[in-house]
Amino acid sequence: MKKKSQCGTATVEFAILLVPLILLGFGVVEYGRTVYHYNTLVKSVRSAVRVMSQLNPDDAKYADREAQAKCLVVYGKTNCEGTPLVKGLTTGNITICDRRELNGCTGFNSVATGMGPINLVAVRITGYHFFFLGLPLVGAGASVTFGSIEAVMRQTG
Repeated sequence: MKKKSQCGTATVEFAILLVPLILLGFGVVEYGRTVYHYNTLVKSVRSAVRVMSQLNPDDAKYADREAQAKCLVVYGKTNCEGTPLVKGLTTGNITICDRRELNGCTGFNSVATGMGPINLVAVRITGYHFFFLGLPLVGAGASVTFGSIEAVMRQTG
């Protein structure tokens, strides 16, 4: 066979494989972003519940501490200033359940044991929408709603 008959073969094969490779690359990027956002949310909820577990719900400044814990989940600091850790997360997505206020949470009033009740506190993110980048052929503006992300700890007091 002559070399001239195979001149454009590599270019045609590359063009055929380019589209699936680009789609695969964009899919990997979107999957990585999704895992990153989920991991960030889980860590921020754990930090907030750790702070809330050290507080007594009967304390006069407890409501202020709840607001600070919500800011900690969203902004990574106790004041609600700056850029949220993940785009689209607000303090409205955060619920704190304890023995004082259940906010629709079940099982967080207290847990009876043979040695007295154990008070629990839970910090929960609900209704967070993860928006895709809108990469080619993936769909611009599409989103996924994460399930509830929650952390529960024993609370003092």
